[in-house]
Amino acid sequence: MSDFRDDILNTKIMYLPGVGPKKAELLFGELEIVTFKDLLYYFPFRYIDRTRFYAVREIGPDLPYIQLYGEIVSVSIEGQGRGKKRLIFRFVDGTGSIDLVFFQGLTWIKDKIKLKQKYIVFGKPNLFNGQINMVHPEIDSPETENPGNFSTNINGIYSSTEKLRSYIGNKMIVKLMHNLLNLVRNKIPETLPDYLRDKYKLLSLSEALLNIHFPQNQELLAQARNRLKFDELFYIQLGILYHRTKRAGANQGFVFDRVGEHFNYFFKNNLPFPLTEAQKRVVREMRNDMGSGKQMNRLLQGDVGSGKTLVALMIMLIAADNGFQSCIMAPTEILATQHYTSVMQFLKEMDVKVKLLTGSTKKSERTVLYNELIEGKINILIGTHALIEDNVQFKNLGLAVIDEQHRFGVEQRAKLWSKSETLPHVMVMTATPIPRTLAMTVYGDLDVSIIDELPPGRKPVKTLVFNDSKRLRVFGFLKEQIAQGRQIYVVYPLIKESESMDYKYLEDGYESIVRAFPPPKYVTVVVHGKMKAADKDFSMNLFVSGKANIMVATSVIEVGVNVPNASVMVIESAERFGLAQLHQLRGRVGRGADQSYCLMMAGYKLSKESRKRLELMVETNDGFKIAEEDMRMRGPGDIEGTQQSGLPFKLRITDLSKDGELLEAVRKIVESILLKDPDLSLDENKMLKTNLENISAQKDFSKIS
Repeated sequence: MSDFRDDILNTKIMYLPGVGPKKAELLFGELEIVTFKDLLYYFPFRYIDRTRFYAVREIGPDLPYIQLYGEIVSVSIEGQGRGKKRLIFRFVDGTGSIDLVFFQGLTWIKDKIKLKQKYIVFGKPNLFNGQINMVHPEIDSPETENPGNFSTNINGIYSSTEKLRSYIGNKMIVKLMHNLLNLVRNKIPETLPDYLRDKYKLLSLSEALLNIHFPQNQELLAQARNRLKFDELFYIQLGILYHRTKRAGANQGFVFDRVGEHFNYFFKNNLPFPLTEAQKRVVREMRNDMGSGKQMNRLLQGDVGSGKTLVALMIMLIAADNGFQSCIMAPTEILATQHYTSVMQFLKEMDVKVKLLTGSTKKSERTVLYNELIEGKINILIGTHALIEDNVQFKNLGLAVIDEQHRFGVEQRAKLWSKSETLPHVMVMTATPIPRTLAMTVYGDLDVSIIDELPPGRKPVKTLVFNDSKRLRVFGFLKEQIAQGRQIYVVYPLIKESESMDYKYLEDGYESIVRAFPPPKYVTVVVHGKMKAADKDFSMNLFVSGKANIMVATSVIEVGVNVPNASVMVIESAERFGLAQLHQLRGRVGRGADQSYCLMMAGYKLSKESRKRLELMVETNDGFKIAEEDMRMRGPGDIEGTQQSGLPFKLRITDLSKDGELLEAVRKIVESILLKDPDLSLDENKMLKTNLENISAQKDFSKIS
């Protein structure tokens, strides 16, 4: 995040002593390291503390990398033929002995080692034929000097790739880092003003970078990590909040100051159930935004089935009462059609014109729709990416609702805003609960509203785990549910059999389902992503209308299928799915007043992580708790939603799953600075303004949402 003004840090990495053109090409291709600065910010991912020596008698096979101090008393070569020989040194330290084994470089290593001399041995203990040994340990003389001027016994280990490891090992990276710090140590400009560093007791940037690579002790390593994480989070939050403040001042919004006929009629006559307190709160927050004269930019988070579409519709009715048009853009045709169906049901007998526009809309229908839209005859347009086509022109777009917006690119969203001369109010909806720390980073420039209650009458879904030995029992339960008039989803991770993965697959599953639930008594339909749209729609309509009892599908149905009569979700090879997907799939049931069930069919051999995921699903229906655990287990870049778009910033040292408290604290610090100095024009903040301008030239904070 730092702004380096000294040219030396922008020097190409090939000019660093020890690199050259070939290594530079490799560093770029494998690690995207181009300049001195890139290497400087390539941090170790773990450390080995070499301040402690173990005695041989203490060694067990479960120990991590350790070091020993003693002497080598004998050497032998065992085995015959090329590739089968092994070099064995016998190492003793007065408490016992251990074999040091080498399979490669035998002649070179044998010539290097002298018997009856003291050595420091560093490696990982292994158990082989009942004996502890070390394979290919490091063997150094106690007098061996560190390459460079930075002596330390806490050694950084750098992440690498297989290709890089063959040419540039960890020792080489350490040597290059020594060379680099020798050159630049006194030429690293500070990125935080003195008043911030003094107030929060932060190391200088130069000290932090030295101690992250070559920590003098554990305390300085902790301080270095804290300073570099602070820097990273500080400039992310400063960028987001500074540009948000600027935008709020610059972006005038349409004033929706009337709550009129459309809203009131709907509230009195068409509301399907009383609003939850959470829904009321969210509607109030949005009304305040849209009446303020500033553009609304709000993220609406709500778990599956929490009533986000209903809230969005009520806000769109306020737009209509103020003479403005609205649109909902959804990532898939299934989801767009689902929104359209729901909105039409909500608006029965009301004088509000709603249209659907997707890739399947016929040309003749499009022509009529385009004309009605530009004439202002359409109040609400619902659709997919088709909404951003050049032919789609509104008379007065006042509100844009984006559903599951992480699936759209920045340019696509910007194209939608350009449909109006004045930026429309923006409401972003997501059914993927986002951990708070991630929301502050990915959606940091949006105001956040959360619907954290389910509508009245909804019962929590009961979740159970079974293996194949209980399949007949599960089928018996499904038949009971169908006999009561309920419908069933059965979801598979794969369409076809896979040679590399031993998971249940849809084609075989469909056949076994049809055998267990034979027609004509039972009707089973199939839905997956590789079907033709017309076939998919036909199957979907049979199920939605209640004419099919069972839908066999892939996870294509995880978003946007709303069948209140479906009471059971069976997930085959449930261990194959991530937590977010499992939660989304479970959210397809439990939409009616009847008790619903999620039955997760799992294999016999489960990894520790898979077992933990399934146990968490059984334990809780809380999507936010699941999302927090998902991020803790997998990391922020793998969470559904951030995976498609990537995090807006490359986090070099921060771990959002562990550094939430620091992020909250840093955000408050940034907010207090901008409250006092919104333009960063005070002398004490000039460094912040300069750094931010340099960062903003590379990263567009205004387009994070």
